[in-house]
Amino acid sequence: MKLYIKYMVSLRCKMVVKEELKKLGIKYYFVDYGVAEIQEHITKAQREELKLNLHKCGFGLMDEENSHLIEKIKHVVIEMVHYADELPKVSYAEYISEKLKLDYVHLSNTFSEVKGITIYLPIHYNS
Repeated sequence: MKLYIKYMVSLRCKMVVKEELKKLGIKYYFVDYGVAEIQEHITKAQREELKLNLHKCGFGLMDEENSHLIEKIKHVVIEMVHYADELPKVSYAEYISEKLKLDYVHLSNTFSEVKGITIYLPIHYNS
């Protein structure tokens, strides 16, 4: 299971998040910028306590809905770049927005907030 954490920008941030997970007895596979892959599902109480503890440290724990959205965005981008036979006939922003049936600004802001990078792709589309 993946947890998405906002505002992780350094190695120190990763260390702090690891420590907070350990304090709550949450075992993890890895912690990277914006994401922690944990070994088991956590209870609502654990999630709320982790959210509170991370907030005190200057981080934000994304809700389940946004966590799933990040995964969907990544899937669409991978699909578009690696598995499509040809580039989309529309801009990548339109393509992602159409695939997920959501406003691109919302998708872009959510992705950037969590991952700390944009979903900008230097792809030229066919006109």
